[in-house]
Formats: sequence, C-alpha cells, structure tokens
Amino acid sequence: MTTQTLEKLIKILQKEIKQWKVPVVGVIAEEAADRPFEVLISTILSLRTKDAVTEAASRRLFQRAATPPSILALSIPEIEKLIYPVGFYHTKAKNLKETCRILLEKYGGKVPRDLDKLLELPGVGRKTANLVLTVGYDDYGICVDTHVHRITNIWGYVKTKTPEETEMALRKKLPKKYWKTYNDLLVTFGQNLCVPVSPWCSRCPLQSYCPRISVKRSR
Repeated sequence: MTTQTLEKLIKILQKEIKQWKVPVVGVIAEEAADRPFEVLISTILSLRTKDAVTEAASRRLFQRAATPPSILALSIPEIEKLIYPVGFYHTKAKNLKETCRILLEKYGGKVPRDLDKLLELPGVGRKTANLVLTVGYDDYGICVDTHVHRITNIWGYVKTKTPEETEMALRKKLPKKYWKTYNDLLVTFGQNLCVPVSPWCSRCPLQSYCPRISVKRSR
C-alpha cells in the first residue's frame, strides 16, 4: 500500500471513529489535572487490561491519590486494592510506587518529556512512552499497540513481525502530521470494526482499499 492510499484510509477513519468510543487513556487525559502524569499512570494500568477495567481502576486511584507524593504515600496493598482487577495488579502496584519515587527524586515530581528517560521508568515500554509524549505532551511520537501493528500489516503498509518493528517502519514512512493521532485512529477502529478475531470486513468503509493481508476469517 502506498502512502497516498494510506492517507485516503486515514481521512475516512477520521470521520468514521466519531461514532465509537475513543480509547480510555484519551478520555482520562481530557479530565486530568496533571495530563502527562495521569496519562503515564493510566497507560501503565491499561497494559493487558480492558478499557472499562482501566477506566474504573484509574478513577479509583486518582480519587484517592493523583500526584507522585500522594501515590508514594500509599502502601503496596492499598494501591493493589484500588487498581484491582487490572492485569498483573501486584506488579503494577510496585511499579507505580517506584515510578513515583523516581519522578520525585530525579525529576522534581514531573514526568520527563523525553523518550529515553521515560523508558527507564519501571513498567514503561515504547508504547507507554510514546503515548505519554503524544497524548500527555502533544509531542511527536508513534505509539504502536497490537491493533496498530496488526492493522498496518493487514493493509500492507508495513511488513513487520513485532510492534517495535512497526514503530520503526512507521517512523520512516508515515507522514509526520499523522504521528500523534495514528494510534487513536487504529485502536478505535481495531476495537470496534477491524477486530482481531473475524473482523467485520463486510461493514468496513475501507474494504475497497484493503488487501486483507493474513485475514483468514471475516464477517
């Protein structure tokens, strides 16, 4: 797929996603008092967790503690109780507390606006770090989760085996004007129509452009 065709798909999706609920981290960001920090924490909670669970857990936590000092003041069992039943909540509770300690000791309680520094925080991978930059700071970054990786390969815009490979390929090919919004578009599309198991190809407004690479079953 050429970049010109990809741009056509993006324009169609920009209109289509208005009918669907946006990813939960974006919802939390719009209401946040400290946008970069709440994006960081909610994204850590979101890993291997459904959006509805992430949203509820994030709201419980932020109602009780929404700053690095206030989260650091909580015990691990208290954090676990607040964020349960997110996936790997034992590990995430420890990571949240350690992250807040590092933010206070190294960065004056602020989330670093730098990809490499973000990647040094416990539990933070490239997806989370890029999301903090794009959603938290409105900086350029390419956040690639399973939906972005999967759909970009279905379209044939990249041919990659891992999300990290997809990110690097997109950094070379994707026009920079789409970097900040590409994740939200494809995650929303992937959660509602181009789902991982048996996507709704018969309903898809992109079907005339999509080569459906590796799609073995659809509806």
